[in-house]
Parts: sequence; structure tokens; C-alpha cells
Amino acid sequence: MAITSDGKCVFCGEIFNKTMMSKHLKKCSVKTEKYLIKDENSIEKYYCISVCGAHNPEYWLYIDVQANSTLKALDAFLRKIWLECCGHFSSFEIDKQTFSISPDKEFGDRSMNIKLINILDVGTLFRHEYDFGSTTVLKLKVVSEFYANKRKKNVELLARNVAPFIKCTHCEKPATVVCCECIYDDAGWLCDDCSEKHECDEDMFLPVVNSPRVGVCAYEGGFE
Repeated sequence: MAITSDGKCVFCGEIFNKTMMSKHLKKCSVKTEKYLIKDENSIEKYYCISVCGAHNPEYWLYIDVQANSTLKALDAFLRKIWLECCGHFSSFEIDKQTFSISPDKEFGDRSMNIKLINILDVGTLFRHEYDFGSTTVLKLKVVSEFYANKRKKNVELLARNVAPFIKCTHCEKPATVVCCECIYDDAGWLCDDCSEKHECDEDMFLPVVNSPRVGVCAYEGGFE
């Protein structure tokens, strides 16, 4: 069964689940007013793309991406908001073709320095992987395409999920840290009080953050 979770519109602050957010963004009056076409000589094509965790879909985003920007720019945004911890390799898979941050031509990889307009279309489903050891997998879909005045950022956040409530393993309080040693036994989610009593060393703790990479490797949160 699909997991639904609420998220917040960046423009008006209203709260909707992921499906309703897609509908809301098409008619959000604040967003519409901000992005009215004001200069017919400076129009660019954009894609609206949905992103979610492949294994934890309660984490999701909606973003606008300039069609003439590259996969590398999209990768940089995903790293910044959700993934970056230790400079791991990453890749996209689109129509069974791998586009890698460090392409291996022996395996048929292609570079991320390719424009989105050349490989994406409305309805395209694709995936992103970060860190080929403790991998975080994202699912992406091109929801729509449109034309607008060129923006300062080639990738822009429209909406993201509200941080899900994660209960402490030992009590009813919200977890604030996760123990990397115990997370796979479902015993690693700890509130402030229970973390003080936990048997593992504090060096094994990571903060609970709003990202599908929570509790993985050395990830401590995004920068967006």
C-alpha cells in the first residue's frame, strides 16, 4: 500500500498530501503571481518533477527544473537538499541508460553533462542513486512541462514533505537521534532522554533529519 504524507507548499505555506500537492501547485495563486510571464523575450522551458524515496516514499519533493540545465545540475540539487555526506558517487538511470557522475565507458555509462531537454519528456520515470555502498535510491517523474521567464536558479523547490513523526523505540516521545549500530534492529530511534541511557557510544549517533538518507553513513542533514 502506498504511503501518503503531508507536505508544505513553498509559496503559500498550505499543507497537502503528495497527490493533492501536485494539483495545488497548478493553481496556487501565490506561485502564479510570482511567475507571471513579464518579459516575452526571456522565456525558458521548464519541467516540474516529483521526487521521492524509493524505499521510504514518505519523503518527497516537487521541483521545477530548467529544461536546458543538465543532469549534473539536478544531481547537485538532490545532493544538497537530501543526500550529500561524504562525496560519494551517484548516477541516474533513464530508459535503461546509466548517466554517472564518474562515467565508466567500459560499462556503457554516459556523462551527466547532458541537457534534460534531450532525454526527458512529460511522463518520463527515472531513478537516482547516491552512494553505491549504503545506497539511497530516489524515484523521479516528469509531471509537466511549461514555459516561464528565466529564473535565477535552474532548479527550484516548490514543495516538500513535512518531517514525519518517528517515535522513540523505547517510549512515546519523538526520536531526535538514531544509533547507526542499532537501526537495523529497529532499536536505534532515540529521544533525548533515552539516548542518554543508550548502551552504544555517542559517536554512533546521527540526528533525525527530514531526508530519505536519515540514519545512513554520516548524513546529518541538507543545506537547502
